[in-house]
Amino acid sequence: LVFKDILRRKKRVLYAAIGIIIAAMTVVGILTIAAAGQEKIYAQLEKYGANLNILPAISSVDAALGNLNMGSLAVGDNHIPESVIPQIRQIADGMIRETLDIKDEGNIVTIAPKLYVNTEVKGYFLLAVGIDTKEERSIKTWWEIRKGRWIEQGDEVIIGAQVAQLLKLDTGDKISLNGTDVTVAGILEETGAGDDYQVFVSLPTLQKAFNKEGVISSIDVRALCNGCPVEDIAAGINNSIPGVRALAVSQVAKTEMGMVDKMSKFMFALAGITLIIGAFGVVNTMMTSVHERIKDIGIMRAVGASRNQIIRVFIYEAVLIGIIGGIMGYALGTLTAYAVGPLVFEGATVTWDPQYLLLSLLLSIFVAIASAAYPAYRATTIKVSDSFR
Repeated sequence: LVFKDILRRKKRVLYAAIGIIIAAMTVVGILTIAAAGQEKIYAQLEKYGANLNILPAISSVDAALGNLNMGSLAVGDNHIPESVIPQIRQIADGMIRETLDIKDEGNIVTIAPKLYVNTEVKGYFLLAVGIDTKEERSIKTWWEIRKGRWIEQGDEVIIGAQVAQLLKLDTGDKISLNGTDVTVAGILEETGAGDDYQVFVSLPTLQKAFNKEGVISSIDVRALCNGCPVEDIAAGINNSIPGVRALAVSQVAKTEMGMVDKMSKFMFALAGITLIIGAFGVVNTMMTSVHERIKDIGIMRAVGASRNQIIRVFIYEAVLIGIIGGIMGYALGTLTAYAVGPLVFEGATVTWDPQYLLLSLLLSIFVAIASAAYPAYRATTIKVSDSFR
């Protein structure tokens, strides 16, 4: 009976479904685009490298002679003991495990210590950087080797693009770092940053060459999991380890994710308005259906149909409208996301998500049933005698 009635009134049913289709399409489109945007933002965060920088806790003190200001003096050691690295890992990994309820005992954060030393190479003053070759590459995922290969041995270096150009160096050439000979293993692609003007060497090699064993200049910590308590980790390090200052670098992520959240909230508000409009469309269609089928309802009542049976007829019709709206809304929402997503988030990769189909169906069916409740109740109040007038 329900199918026959829907087939007889195809246009009216389609009009009722249009509002729900548009609403479901909007919700699915927003969710799909937001997911693609979030994925792109986290991919961009990979390129920022560390999101926690640890530096020596150097403070400045104003110097004066009588009433004459002599400027400021830096107070404190400008190096960090290398021995604090296990403490930093314990604090960072421990807080992440506690916050995210992680049971795995393996290392979570990437910790990349650095030692900076100004030195002279072939008549040019430049910055030599001692690095943990494995951890540094994990943090600086955007680095690409233009020529040669990554550091594999302690007496090898990789150099920035500008260093190679200024010093006319090529892979296989030898340079001296404070009397220690090293070989150029690779040349980095130009990054447009300070890396282009630096020489990177194994941390132990640089420490030994400049008699700085056991000390480092800074530590980069990468804890780019969704929900990592970066600010809490920084506070924990500052409170627990003297002589260091940890700074959380999370403003970029917060700003971009805040923009995504604001846009999503705005679009969800539009989707809510569309849902309300769609609900009114379903109510109007159902009320019209009640008036058109007064005689049919009267006959049903005359042959003994109960109020619940009459209500079920309209509820089943609403469920079918909801299913139609949910499926079509999901399909159109996904197509819209594919078209609009790359425009909203340049370079974002949009992928269809099957779980949104279930969400679209549940949302559409709920709205359709809720909208059909009053018309279904009105149908049960029709008297048999009134239906034949």
